[in-house]
Amino acid sequence: MKTILIVDDSPFIAREITDIVKDHGYEVAGCAKNGEDGIIMAKDLKPDIITMDIIMPGIDGIEAAAEILKDNPGQKIVMLSSLCDQDTIEEIRSIGLKHLVAKPIEAEQLLGILDEETAE
Repeated sequence: MKTILIVDDSPFIAREITDIVKDHGYEVAGCAKNGEDGIIMAKDLKPDIITMDIIMPGIDGIEAAAEILKDNPGQKIVMLSSLCDQDTIEEIRSIGLKHLVAKPIEAEQLLGILDEETAE
């Protein structure tokens, strides 16, 4: 079973992602409520994939993802945000990520991206 780490400051969104992935071959290894916790949990849990919110208190998702990728360049990370403008897309691509899922989350889109990322 593939493991996933959810990094989002909204308990509602973390629960929504958990509900989406739990019956589709993913085990939720943990939920982090901010970027700092996400960085620590990524090191400790070594998940197959991470979903990462962008706007969070403290270290935002883009900074946290960049930090995680420094330690583990192969880590699969899917960004989630209500900010899906061209500048945000370019920013996530500049750190080596290719997926930005818009909130509110569409289950089929998220699952398709997760499956694509973990199949590589």
